[in-house]
Amino acid sequence: MAKSISPTDASEQTPKLSPASTKRNRRSLLLLVTVFVLPILLAKLALENQWLDLGVTNQGKLLAQPLTLKELGIDESVFAKQWLIIYRLPKNCPDSCLHSIETVHNSYVALGKDMPRVTPVLLKEDIFSAQQNKRLAKSQWKILALTPRMTNLLQGPQVLIADPLGNIILRHAIPEKTQQHALFGKAIIADMKKLLKYSKVG
Repeated sequence: MAKSISPTDASEQTPKLSPASTKRNRRSLLLLVTVFVLPILLAKLALENQWLDLGVTNQGKLLAQPLTLKELGIDESVFAKQWLIIYRLPKNCPDSCLHSIETVHNSYVALGKDMPRVTPVLLKEDIFSAQQNKRLAKSQWKILALTPRMTNLLQGPQVLIADPLGNIILRHAIPEKTQQHALFGKAIIADMKKLLKYSKVG
């Protein structure tokens, strides 16, 4: 006949944990909680306090209203399905303006192996000296006359990025200070590289 075990006997048979073992178990539990819970708490705080600039995928601004090369009066067939970096110049072009032209052109050159997919376009009035025009002619700029239609649609100097289908998709404001031109150039490069990387056309 099987011998029954009283509650007293059962408690005597249960092994008791030593204080050191209990401390080890608590430490393991605390570590487990830290590993799984802390990242969630940090993510929540980041969202609530906007530590991360989420959702930003481009440096330039998307155009609020659709705009095409055709609407500007630019014959897109001339560019053979190219991406365009278009610089709409101001009426007068002081030294800072000349510096920004160089910055935008350097951004184009920085595209390296992707340069053949892109054409830099300058929209200008007859504001340069003969020497400056000669210098521009030696660069890779495609120079077009700034028409009244362009002036009406493009308020003030700016850099635009157009896709190979003739849609103007991004706008970059021209920085007022020369010290800001380096960041301005990097922003154009960042946008162009991203567009060229994911584009199947041009």
